Amino acid sequence: MTPTPIHAFDILQDGAARPVTDLGTAKGPDVVYRWVHLEREAEGVSDWIEAQADAVVASALIREDTRPRLADHRDGAIVIMRGVNLNPNSDPEDMVSIRLWVTDTLVISTRMRRLMAVAEIAEGFRAGQGPATPSDLICALAQGLTARMEPVLDELVDEIDDLEERSVDQPSGLRGQLADVRRTTIALRRYLAPQRDVLARLSHEDIGPLRNPAVRVSLREVADQLTRLVEELDMVRDRSSILNDQIVDARAEEMNSAMLLLSVVAAVFLPLGFLTGLLGINVGGLPGANWPYAFAFVCVMCLGVAGGLIWWFRKKGWL
Repeated sequence: MTPTPIHAFDILQDGAARPVTDLGTAKGPDVVYRWVHLEREAEGVSDWIEAQADAVVASALIREDTRPRLADHRDGAIVIMRGVNLNPNSDPEDMVSIRLWVTDTLVISTRMRRLMAVAEIAEGFRAGQGPATPSDLICALAQGLTARMEPVLDELVDEIDDLEERSVDQPSGLRGQLADVRRTTIALRRYLAPQRDVLARLSHEDIGPLRNPAVRVSLREVADQLTRLVEELDMVRDRSSILNDQIVDARAEEMNSAMLLLSVVAAVFLPLGFLTGLLGINVGGLPGANWPYAFAFVCVMCLGVAGGLIWWFRKKGWL
């Protein structure tokens, strides 16, 4: 069964793109390459990919969970990349994968969720301005995916800046937001770091149909840009760890101050409680039992003891 593609174009020698509605249609002599973009879970996709390549490629393009990687296979290359999820009601760190099989005359890509970089390339084909070769297509896709990561990273940097400023006044109420930043950073770096390695390999190695000196220069720039983004993620992660340590230290200092105050109060009232307890026992022979000024004397004595203890604590630096 031939699957229905999301996008399919024949790219001609003059740079124009011709939509393909039936994947069973043979490529004409004026076609440089064909790009077919498929829904990964659509019916018949696996069998069709296996017919165009082999079972290894089919398995790589429909696998459930993947990380960015590059594999040279037979007469082509398997390329897997990820982009931030900019779909409505989605988290950017829930990164969307795109899997590609690239040869000199055919590019097959599969997705599970929509990627704006892919939609932009398809719109370019419809306008007659699409990538002229398979290596140009990979380069345009890498550029589109990387460009859409920058606003997400900038937002993370702004958020950690804001948390650091607010931690000066209210460090105890920021742990939830800081945890979200750290979780997002970890999720993004999990895929951006290997994707940086994929682009670095593409920009330095001659891999199958992706050997193109001009494209390798562009890919080198994209790899450098992605390296900078990974370094920013590392910086955000380190700043988050430092801020978390500061919040923990501030909370520990607050607890220590509270415990010191309670200890001082307990130390002041401990001898006072002993005195009042001793003078309150119901036995004969208590001094001042019949003296009318005994109560006032005991009160003054208690105040004196409390004042002396407070003076001593201040002298020791405990208050």
